[in-house]
Amino acid sequence: MTENFGREGDDSQASSRSPGQRLRSLLNVHSVASQVFVLQLALAVLLVIAAVVALALQSQGASMQEARQRSLVGATTFAHAPGTLAAMKSRDPTALLQPRAEAARKASGVDYIVAFSPTGIRWTHPDTRLIGKHVVGNAFQPSHSERPYTSTFNSALGPAVNTTVPVVDRNGSTAGFVSVGIRVQRAAEQVVHQLPLLLGSAAGGLLLVVGGAAWVSRRLRRQTHGLHPAELRRMYEHHDAVLHAVREGVLIIGSDGRLLLANDEARRLLELPADAERRPVAVLGLEPRLSALLASGREATDEVLLAGDRLLAVNVRPTAPYGGPAGTVVTLRDTTDLRALAGRAGVAQERLRLIYDAGLRIGTTLEVGRTAEELADVAVPRFAGVATVELLEPVLRGDEPVAGAGTALRRMAVSGVTEESAIYRVGEVLRFVPGTPMATALESGRPVLVGDLRRSDEWRRQDPGSTQRVLDAGIRSLIAVPLQARGVVLGLANFWRDETSDGFEEEDLAFAEELAARAAVSIDNARRYTREHTTAVTLQRSLLPQTLPEQSALEVAHRYLPAHAGVGGDWFDVIALPGARVALVVGDVVGHGLHAAATMGRLRTAVHNFSALDLPPDELLNHLDELVAHIDTDEAQAAASGSGAEGDDEGTWPGGRDSDTAGARANMKRTGITGATCLYAIYDPVGGRATLARSGHPGPAVIASDGTVSFPDVPVSPPLGLGGREPVETTELALSEGSRLVLYTNGLIEGRDRDIGAGLELLRTALTAAADRTPDQICTAVLDTMLPEHPADDIALLVARTRLLDHSRVAEWEVSSDPAAVAPVRSACLRTLESWGLEALAFTTELILSELITNAIRYGAQPIRVRLLYDRALICEVSDGTSASPHLRRAAITDEGGRGLFLVAQFAQHWGTRYTPNGKVIWTEQSLDGGRPEPGPDSADDILDQWDDVPAL
Repeated sequence: MTENFGREGDDSQASSRSPGQRLRSLLNVHSVASQVFVLQLALAVLLVIAAVVALALQSQGASMQEARQRSLVGATTFAHAPGTLAAMKSRDPTALLQPRAEAARKASGVDYIVAFSPTGIRWTHPDTRLIGKHVVGNAFQPSHSERPYTSTFNSALGPAVNTTVPVVDRNGSTAGFVSVGIRVQRAAEQVVHQLPLLLGSAAGGLLLVVGGAAWVSRRLRRQTHGLHPAELRRMYEHHDAVLHAVREGVLIIGSDGRLLLANDEARRLLELPADAERRPVAVLGLEPRLSALLASGREATDEVLLAGDRLLAVNVRPTAPYGGPAGTVVTLRDTTDLRALAGRAGVAQERLRLIYDAGLRIGTTLEVGRTAEELADVAVPRFAGVATVELLEPVLRGDEPVAGAGTALRRMAVSGVTEESAIYRVGEVLRFVPGTPMATALESGRPVLVGDLRRSDEWRRQDPGSTQRVLDAGIRSLIAVPLQARGVVLGLANFWRDETSDGFEEEDLAFAEELAARAAVSIDNARRYTREHTTAVTLQRSLLPQTLPEQSALEVAHRYLPAHAGVGGDWFDVIALPGARVALVVGDVVGHGLHAAATMGRLRTAVHNFSALDLPPDELLNHLDELVAHIDTDEAQAAASGSGAEGDDEGTWPGGRDSDTAGARANMKRTGITGATCLYAIYDPVGGRATLARSGHPGPAVIASDGTVSFPDVPVSPPLGLGGREPVETTELALSEGSRLVLYTNGLIEGRDRDIGAGLELLRTALTAAADRTPDQICTAVLDTMLPEHPADDIALLVARTRLLDHSRVAEWEVSSDPAAVAPVRSACLRTLESWGLEALAFTTELILSELITNAIRYGAQPIRVRLLYDRALICEVSDGTSASPHLRRAAITDEGGRGLFLVAQFAQHWGTRYTPNGKVIWTEQSLDGGRPEPGPDSADDILDQWDDVPAL
């Protein structure tokens, strides 16, 4: 080890050495790094030499091949060139061929081009002195007169290649020959020009290889600390001997959770397989707690954990701070022998495991009864033979319980025996007699142990006959533990053991109390959830419409189902409007719980108030959007003043399609915006038309009178409260009598296992199958088809069958601007009332119409219309082309006017103003029974008397 540290010190000074010193240290073949470097360098040099030799041989062969090809191409080209054959057949071939041959030779770079006769007499030659002489050598062979012939020969300047090509006349005879020669050296010049580049590349590759070898050698030198091979081998053998000889388990685990090394003792203690190295710790089959500790990498000191039937003291330390790579080293000591010294450590370990399992198995739901059952199931049979759980009655309702003598408890769970053989069955109410172990545990809040039930007179007080049956069944020992959480006693858990096992002892009390405490926290959480859920459901149901208004325009059926996990903010409403019209509303507040329910109530109230103003759907949604924005602003300011947190981020509208509604809702949840969606529709039975607008809400479905189902395209605007609002657009639908308008919230069509598109198709199928049913039956059929077992969101469903007001009960007149036109219209209205059998309303109707028509003529503009509707009430409507609205006021005794509208208000049950795109409508409603409002301090008779007292002007 001292040698190792000394080498490290030497290596730490390597960075301060000069390049020459570092090179000499690399060439020192005593170290492993130097040997590797020298070997890599030698291999690189040999590879470069071999590459150069191969290049040279390849270059020589390529030069010869190049020369042969160039010679053949030159001879063939010249022999077949236009005019060559004619020149050879001319009287003076030399005069015609010599200039052309020399020009071609110079242009192609060959050494010579010789044309000669079939008898071997030269016609051309670079040396003109040889023209006319016989060809020598193997350039002319009579046997080669039919095809090109290439030969190699040695010239005075080195190896050369000659190709002879015959020139054949049209009749097949040979007119002459063309011979082209080139030296191999000339063809090799092109390859020689490329040789510097090739050699430079080889040199660069050599430098690169040498540099890489030096870098690898330097890293190897650093990792081996410059040790000689013998030193490395000796050190490894020493360390390996120490590692496997030590009587303590050693594990080295990498940063990725894989086992890198395990000594013999660790393999024995953990019973590791032979191929354990390089495998993740989590798959080695270790105990869960031990596996989790080893995989976590956290430090541990002498943590005692179970491994099979052994108790191991585990120490975990990181290796990175000591110069090694990221990972951990684990040491294991077998402390199994301590169990004999500690007495019952095995039982304690089992108890710990049981407590651990109880934490996993108890409280998996927020149902009080289910949690009690989980406690009983966990205790049996690992701690007790039988377990029973009783809870105070208020706990089941979510209320705060008060325990005392004689307090009623309801049995919620029995485990270990069949319910038929139990003395008290699940669901029965128990009252424990004072002095019994159960009553004592409830009153004191502490567990009570009865070691031998046969000797306990207090326990027998509850019911001597039933207790004897318990003893006859072999039950011998009892621990009664109060279920107590946050200082409140919620109930009682009783653990029983029979004669086949050891009775309970004092040391079992602490464990029973711990087990009950864990369960009590879960039961209390379930109780609190039950209370909040019940409160939210009660609040929401109180905020939803309890009864629907009486009206003749629609036959309405509805359903509301809260989510399984908690109440949400879905709502619906049916609002009667003037003119026999009806408004249908369906909305959804983002989120769940009390806040969503309270916000829903505020929005529903606001919709009622805005509807009382008789606003069109688009204006109503705009006002509702401003209200939601104010709610968000107020809550953000309250949060900022209370916690100093920043306000909510501004939400963004992801798009204008139904498929984007879910994205908008998710965005509102993410940004903390309250947010809501709403669809508002107004149906007018006179014309059978519905006007709709929506903000982020799913569009309606329509079942036509012939049974076909459609989803009308209603433009969707952003959800309420997002800010930066886009204009709300309305759509008008013409609905025949008997059509069904279906409104719903997204909880009906969306779910964990289906998207909006699939939900809409499923809704279409359900509506098509129930198209011939009543609205109430349609609601039932839709929910039976689409409702999941555990709804994740609220569901509101509204189905309305349309009706049309009989045309015989609608009367309408055009009125000119002449005051004289009032009397004829009034007379026509009275005749209409007589035809309807409403003579009792003639006087008040005549008075109301006279005042409204006169005001329209005097202060309004054309067109002026009068309409009477005979519905549940008599409705009088006077419309004109101005938007100026009359105001009710108290006229002074000296005023000439101002009493007419007051008279209208006194004689009509309801009256108001409705604005239209082209003006306004002033309407009144009168009860059909002919009754008049109760006279008050300013009754109509008093006003008429005041009118009579006005002096004439």
